[in-house]
Amino acid sequence: MDGPYKDILVHLDNSSRCDVRLNIAMELAARGGAHVAALYVTRPPSLAMFIGDASVYDMRMTDEILRQRREYEEEASRTIEKRFEEACLKFSVEGQFRRVEGVAAESVAKHAHYADLVIVGQNDPDRPSAYGESDIAEIAILESGRPVLVIPYFGEIRPVGHTVLVGWKSGREAARAVNDALPLLSRANSVTVLTIDPEGGISAEGKAPASDMCAHLARHGITASAAHTLSADVGEGDVLLNHVSDLGVDLLVAGGYGHSRARELILGGATRSLLATMTVPVLFSH
Repeated sequence: MDGPYKDILVHLDNSSRCDVRLNIAMELAARGGAHVAALYVTRPPSLAMFIGDASVYDMRMTDEILRQRREYEEEASRTIEKRFEEACLKFSVEGQFRRVEGVAAESVAKHAHYADLVIVGQNDPDRPSAYGESDIAEIAILESGRPVLVIPYFGEIRPVGHTVLVGWKSGREAARAVNDALPLLSRANSVTVLTIDPEGGISAEGKAPASDMCAHLARHGITASAAHTLSADVGEGDVLLNHVSDLGVDLLVAGGYGHSRARELILGGATRSLLATMTVPVLFSH
């Protein structure tokens, strides 16, 4: 898409990085006059939460426990909603706060169908969510049909999209990612298109395999530099992150799950590696 994103969905929760995602959503929305929908997902209280808990002897206590849980969720939701409304005012952005009950990953993927861009957080293995959900980003990438911007759970995050690295290989997922990233690439100060282990190597003229993509971007008014590298048996995800560091990149664009998710879980893959070790925001498309 050539024009700016006009509908942005951001997943908010009680994690320590919630405000980072919120600020990025607001910054991107302010650039293009977008509407921001904030999605806050809760699980309905259930007696199953207490199965096996020997401290609950009197089942009559469960009504009170469930009531307290609901009150806690409502209070947490109101707190996040207030921060969202304050951010909308600060950035002069139109927004809507949505509180829904369900499974977060499924809810994000469903609501993403009505957005141009989805923003979620990287799973933090040391700080699991209250409901144990660790696959929000993966499910969003695979099932939303939308570009998914995943924000790391650690580190200082700079404004997104000024220095961009595109991980390029000729294939559906990477082509989709570049197209989905056009609103960001068109505003970037620097764009590098990197091919890892190019098929057939480099031409006799030294032409980088990413040159065709750079020519395509030039027709959109985007100046990009083509580059290539050999992995030397280092995983593609690690190679990309090395270049992120070397180039001072603030956004990585990559195709998501070029192989099946099951294959990546068994054999490993660039998407799985990036989701585990990313150091900057990554825009994935599948």
